[in-house]
Amino acid sequence: MSDISPPDKAAGSDARGEKSDSAFRTISEVSDDLGVPQHVLRFWESRFSQIKLLKRGGGRRYYRPDDITLLKLIKSLLYTDGLTIKGVQKLLRDGPGAERIASERDCAPSPKPIPMIVDREGLERMMAELTAMRDDLRAALSLAA
Repeated sequence: MSDISPPDKAAGSDARGEKSDSAFRTISEVSDDLGVPQHVLRFWESRFSQIKLLKRGGGRRYYRPDDITLLKLIKSLLYTDGLTIKGVQKLLRDGPGAERIASERDCAPSPKPIPMIVDREGLERMMAELTAMRDDLRAALSLAA
């Protein structure tokens, strides 16, 4: 009986079978990684032109590492910071450093994550103001009822 060792892992994967950081990911892998359903990722693709994934035969999607970084930012802005789709679109289009981010994304020679400049304090201030306005409206509506 001869010793037969298992086939080598694909290049770019580690001992546990995980892909390298620079590997492309399928929609199911990205969905699992972000904890977001696949249909939400497809919806975001239709709303955010900055997501430039590859589509192969049969419509199979492959996400680049910078797409995944962008999707993580979009998820955070939508779910954690409470921005709307239009708000995130505007932030990505017109926000601080939007031109730099766009040029890095289009001209980057390597798949490095795009550093996003987000004014967290400004967003927190806006959130506090919106929360106060909501509370004022609730109080006014309860007095009117």
